[in-house]
Amino acid sequence: MIITVTLNTAIDKTLAVPNFQPGRRHRTVEQTSMPGGKGVNVARVLKTLGQPVIATGLAGGATGTRIVEQLTQLSVLSDFVHTREESRTNTALIDPTTGVQTEINERGPHVSEQEIELFADKLLYLAKGASLCVFAGSLPRGVDVDIYARLIRELKRLGVVCFVDTDGDPLRRAVRAEPNVISPNVLEAEELVGHEFNEEEDYLFAVREMVQLGAREAIMTVTDGCIARLAPEEGSSQPRLYRVRIGRIEATATIGSGDAFLAGYVAARYSGRPAQDCLAYGVACGAESTQHLGAGTLDPTEVGRQLSGVDIRELDVPARVS
Repeated sequence: MIITVTLNTAIDKTLAVPNFQPGRRHRTVEQTSMPGGKGVNVARVLKTLGQPVIATGLAGGATGTRIVEQLTQLSVLSDFVHTREESRTNTALIDPTTGVQTEINERGPHVSEQEIELFADKLLYLAKGASLCVFAGSLPRGVDVDIYARLIRELKRLGVVCFVDTDGDPLRRAVRAEPNVISPNVLEAEELVGHEFNEEEDYLFAVREMVQLGAREAIMTVTDGCIARLAPEEGSSQPRLYRVRIGRIEATATIGSGDAFLAGYVAARYSGRPAQDCLAYGVACGAESTQHLGAGTLDPTEVGRQLSGVDIRELDVPARVS
């Protein structure tokens, strides 16, 4: 079983508005509304890919009830702690004529210490029947930035493989708990290591630095694929470095493509596939998700078509990058 953790769940609304101009009245030509938050997006993709998954976290008020009901309609198992304050609603506006995307994310509810402790107890119970856990997304108000780090340490003691996809202080703290895999995008990685990346070589140093900070493995998503620094194979002391690319794709929307990438990677890893296959499958899932309106949406029958366009290369680890 795979667990996904979403502490700041949401209803995600995506609106397609041609020729959008601030200050003007517009009508949508297409729109979607679905349960969201990064971990929920990952759970929906994992279910679409046929993997056993349960979504957990915090969900509050009528919006939280709606999130759970919609997950049930999608046949996604869930077990959330219901909070007193209302979960958020996020809105993404896409102009199909220009490709410009605008996201407005509410900050989310204030969560009490008691609600967090109830969740922690629930997660430890669920973890007894799981082998992988994905911690993803921002934290609602009132939650200690150390929460992911604390829970990672608890789950690792139970032998659960931990993945993290967040940013800012929660990511910095989580990395110190030595999760198995972190999966930031470029901006999140720059914030984590403390400097900007100007060229391709900087990416190689970045994944090295993220591993030095504590993560066992680091996968950084970029616009055309990912860069991954993975742990040495059994019997070797040499880390593995991969550059994965996919050809240019005309995207409908890129919101949530990182969540689809992570779900694809986790699905392949859960199935026991080789490292290169996991990375390639993740990139194919991320690419396929850009063809749909709404985060965490893909057609599994089309993933194989995208997979044929993925190029993966194992790089030599230079002495300066070892």
